[in-house]
Amino acid sequence: MQEPEITRDLIEAHGLKPDEYDRILEIIGREPTFTELGIFSAMWNEHCSYKSSKKWLRTLPTDGPQVICGPGENAGVVDIGDGQAVVFKMESHNHPSYIEPYQGAATGVGGILRDVFTMGARPIAAMNSLSFGEVTHPKTRQLVNGVVQGIGGYGNCFGVPTVGGEVRFDPAYNGNCLVNAFAAGLADADKIFYSAASGVGMPVVYLGAKTGRDGVGGATMASAEFDDTIEEKRPTVQVGDPFTEKRLMEATLELMATGAVISIQDMGAAGLTCSAVEMGDKGGLGVRLDLDTVPQREENMTAYEMMLSESQERMLMVLKPELEAEARAVFEKWDLDFAIVGETIAEDRFLIMHEGRVMSDLPLSKLSSTAPEYDRPWEETPPAPPIQSNLPDTDPIDALKRLISSPNYCAKQWVYEQYDTMVMADTVRGPGLGGGLVRVHGTDKLLAFTSDVTPRYVKANPEAGGRQAVAEAYRNLSALGARPLATTDNMNFGNPEKPAIMGQFVGAIKGIGAAVEALDMPIVSGNVSLYNETDGTAILPTPTIGAVGLVAHEDEAITGTASEVDVLLLLGATGEHLGQSAYLAEVLGRVEGDAPEVDLATERAHGEFIRANTAHIAACTDISDGGLALAAFEMAEAAGTGVSIDITGAAPLFGEDQARYLIACDAAAADVLLGAAETAGVPLTAVGRFGGLDVSYGAAQAPLAELKAIYRGTFGKLFN
Repeated sequence: MQEPEITRDLIEAHGLKPDEYDRILEIIGREPTFTELGIFSAMWNEHCSYKSSKKWLRTLPTDGPQVICGPGENAGVVDIGDGQAVVFKMESHNHPSYIEPYQGAATGVGGILRDVFTMGARPIAAMNSLSFGEVTHPKTRQLVNGVVQGIGGYGNCFGVPTVGGEVRFDPAYNGNCLVNAFAAGLADADKIFYSAASGVGMPVVYLGAKTGRDGVGGATMASAEFDDTIEEKRPTVQVGDPFTEKRLMEATLELMATGAVISIQDMGAAGLTCSAVEMGDKGGLGVRLDLDTVPQREENMTAYEMMLSESQERMLMVLKPELEAEARAVFEKWDLDFAIVGETIAEDRFLIMHEGRVMSDLPLSKLSSTAPEYDRPWEETPPAPPIQSNLPDTDPIDALKRLISSPNYCAKQWVYEQYDTMVMADTVRGPGLGGGLVRVHGTDKLLAFTSDVTPRYVKANPEAGGRQAVAEAYRNLSALGARPLATTDNMNFGNPEKPAIMGQFVGAIKGIGAAVEALDMPIVSGNVSLYNETDGTAILPTPTIGAVGLVAHEDEAITGTASEVDVLLLLGATGEHLGQSAYLAEVLGRVEGDAPEVDLATERAHGEFIRANTAHIAACTDISDGGLALAAFEMAEAAGTGVSIDITGAAPLFGEDQARYLIACDAAAADVLLGAAETAGVPLTAVGRFGGLDVSYGAAQAPLAELKAIYRGTFGKLFN
């Protein structure tokens, strides 16, 4: 088949700038073939090369005594003791989910699961962080339904519990929703599998499902803004099959036990191209591929299509040749393709053969580790002006009703009840009550999971917003009694070629870096998703933080709910900060002020106090969006009992000051905790009590049953 002529329009369609194309000509000394142009496009786009973000990602703390493997592999690996490790990562599937919500979200789940079991870990937990436009936007209902069904459809069939996540709505996401998927798995700490190829003349093996034309150009599409040609991009969205993925996982883990695997890599973004190049580059080797041997499900596929297809449920492996028969038998048993498609070579070449012709002959190292890297101009976000005027008095119960009738702060059971939260029978605490808890099977240990970010804070003050995202994750883990171990980040931003947007990214990275260092939560994996814009309008900067913590013994976990005899204690300062608060936005319809200050030393001290005193705490939650008022209501609603708060005033009730927790305990335990707080030098005060049938803030009150109906009924009414 005749390959197209390389024209300026074709180069632009591949997302390459003129100077980047000039660099290609300089590297190879000739005009590239059409297939080679596609390969460079795939490897040099933002999604695969991180060319705008690498400079700043390198500043993040990634090491610690608990870290076995940090960024750079399919997922991060952290030691949890007893010869075991937790393997985890979060990644975006934003653009595909906006174009085709069900398959976009489903394949996002499939991709992140493969990242985990490619490392030799069996997935045990999933989460998701979802951002949609305003409820009244004509596309939001379709997106919410499609994305939620896609996540549930894939994760439920695969068989992994969804134990946490978040859902938010804001007009800034009208033209570009965010779907961030997280997965974690368990592995033996001494049996982790990596992607670096080794040995010359070793077979390169294709594993899993057949290759089709779905997803061709997906990584390049994900590295550009949207405009009115969005529907033309629908063919770039992959199609997933969770049942094939389940078989692929079982076959892969069984294969690993044979000792046949030298290195292994998931075929994700840019498919066969990216997986082969990364394996070769990390091992300092070249790769030769013969595309005639690639399993195909469609006829007459070109080299270009096979190299750039993002068909799902596929892996690439470098195999010990003497164990080929054993390895092949495993995949044949699971009814999956096993094909030797090439070999490692000593030369620095990426040699692609098809039908007896050389379709690509490129210096492999130039495709990955020496891809373009930019130091983009950036502007520091100007300080947010203070709140402009005195705030009107609002009845606190009326304000609470406004919050819990908002899609942002109502109960999300309509979402998570579509997910299987109990499969594998190790879920101790699922979605809806803060962080998730999963038992480490066969042990007394628990792993805690949370996903957090407050985008309005990041927009107002990127550095403070970055710190706050990590601090809230730290608090959510601590509120479960878990020691925070490490984090993964999913950096969702607009167009980095705009200095103001790049400034948001830089500020957030600085804040995240300071926080993970101060709180001993190094970044061990992550993903950057840029160009989240439509017609020039960017999303809110959304650096999602996924975090993992460890409970050494299940008796130390905080998993209870308040009882009618319990006292309510506040750890931390009384509320004052209303800038960028949920109260300001949902009750008064205003978005003003600065993000709250985050004192990392105080965060650490308060988290350590919670974890040191779990034996005296019946229930605990951190205070975040909606302040003390919303946190206390959520504790009461979960327990099915009323609550009375002695505090009045908008700022004390709805302020979003950081480093704060609410604790429920009986009177005797309260005395112990108050004494311990005095000794530790942390502020702890009694602010109310549980019991009765009403929620009361000072003299204002309403029946818990009435508030519960609003809280539990809102989301389903909006999206059923």
